Amino acid sequence: MSCNNIDFVTYCIGNLSRRLNLSAVEVYRRLKQSGILTGYIVPSYDVLHTFGKEYLMEDLTEYMREKGVLA
Repeated sequence: MSCNNIDFVTYCIGNLSRRLNLSAVEVYRRLKQSGILTGYIVPSYDVLHTFGKEYLMEDLTEYMREKGVLA
């Protein structure tokens, strides 16, 4: 994983943490266990990092709901 990928993953986790009112550790755990982290965020970095913050957070939140990691 490149430095850009690591920075982006950190950015996503931090913003999701604030948006969902969950700890960063909990967001990371949910993303990792559901496969979203390694199956979506990291491989889709080239596209996802071009999105605006609000759109990106909506996209990730919706995907987390689809995967059953959010109520």
